[in-house]
Amino acid sequence: MRTLLIVDDERSVRESFRMLFKNHFHILLAENGEEALKSIHRENIDIILLDLLIPDLSGMEILKEIKKMEYQPLVIVITAVRSIKTAVEAMKLGAYDYITKPFDIDEVRIVVEKADTTLKLHEELHFLRKEVTGKYSFHSLIGKSTPMEDVFSTIMKVADNSTTVLITGESGTGKELVARAIHFQGERKKGPFIPVHCASIPENLLESELFGYEKGAFTGANRNKPGRFSLAEGGTLFLDEIGEMPFSLQSKLLRVLEEKEFMPVGATRSKKVNVRIIAATLRNLETMVEEGSFREDLYYRLNVVPIHLPPLRERREDIPLLTTHFLQKYCREMHYPMKKVSPQAMEIFLNYTWPGNVRELENTIERIIVLYPGAKEIIPTHIPKNMLLNNEKKDKKKDEGLPTLKEAISNLEREMIIEALKRSGGVQARAAKLLGTTRRILRYKIEKLGIN
Repeated sequence: MRTLLIVDDERSVRESFRMLFKNHFHILLAENGEEALKSIHRENIDIILLDLLIPDLSGMEILKEIKKMEYQPLVIVITAVRSIKTAVEAMKLGAYDYITKPFDIDEVRIVVEKADTTLKLHEELHFLRKEVTGKYSFHSLIGKSTPMEDVFSTIMKVADNSTTVLITGESGTGKELVARAIHFQGERKKGPFIPVHCASIPENLLESELFGYEKGAFTGANRNKPGRFSLAEGGTLFLDEIGEMPFSLQSKLLRVLEEKEFMPVGATRSKKVNVRIIAATLRNLETMVEEGSFREDLYYRLNVVPIHLPPLRERREDIPLLTTHFLQKYCREMHYPMKKVSPQAMEIFLNYTWPGNVRELENTIERIIVLYPGAKEIIPTHIPKNMLLNNEKKDKKKDEGLPTLKEAISNLEREMIIEALKRSGGVQARAAKLLGTTRRILRYKIEKLGIN
């Protein structure tokens, strides 16, 4: 229950307000400024009904004292109709609202209820910001491997500036999570984070999605529509799968990066924009530049600070940490007791190649928890069959052992002869010379090894 402090030198007023709000608030009363300040410093007060004309200290002086406090309650000042100017001055000092004498009980109730609602919204906003910041802080990125330590270090270095970042890595490695961590750790965290998945938007719609359009720009454009760049003003625009962006749009993105402005579809004047761009791709943009399908100047503009996310198979020491993290997450969400992972099951996890990376591991853990809710421990029979088959193939290869020395020599001879023939254009005399042997011996080896 919230606390309401009523400050008025008239006992009848204090009692009237107390009776009105006693079922909704914990009530405190003060008849002068000195009593009011004692209560303010001693109690956690949420809302104050404050008469501006009280003995000892004026309501204005109390407002000034409240303004110095770290936690500031919402103050509703009480004033006479003829003193509206004073109420306005009180609002400038931080008062939430004012009511006038003589009182309208319904008006008083509405103003106090509105203040209560405002407090609830502030608390929800504070909670959501705390949750979001915690969720996307770099500390929530799981890993102790050297590659992930490098990722954490780079996030910390780039978070508090507006440098363009290019995140690379296979699908499922967590590129968007890193982008959100950079945003929510940095100076732009109070601004919006707007993701755009370039591969999922049709080519003919991507331009209007990014830059917006003006009314009448095309058939059906019956109103102005802001694009993602406008929506991300003051925050971060995350361009996922930037390698899928059409070549025709790349020059327009380059202009935004260079000039900090863009042109909505159908507009005659450009718009300035204050947006940080973080891009991500699983494709090799350098190869695309060489092939001519990605602009070289745009690539260098995007690749100011590169962050590469390694696949899970290259940071296997993080698998136990990630497994525990996802177990805690889904057991908590589904209200199940925490489960353990048997040594045999963990060995399968560690030996698996994880083509879907961290996303595949997370989905696997969620699936096991859903299908085996009563199990206290994850064992091999709970693990999907494709992972078990993968492990069996690896074990079979181990059982087969090393090739014999004779087999190894034959394989090496075969590879060297094929390479020599390639270099000599298939001319055996030249190949024999490269290998330091005779044409007769080479021909014998070719027939023996079955080289075509």
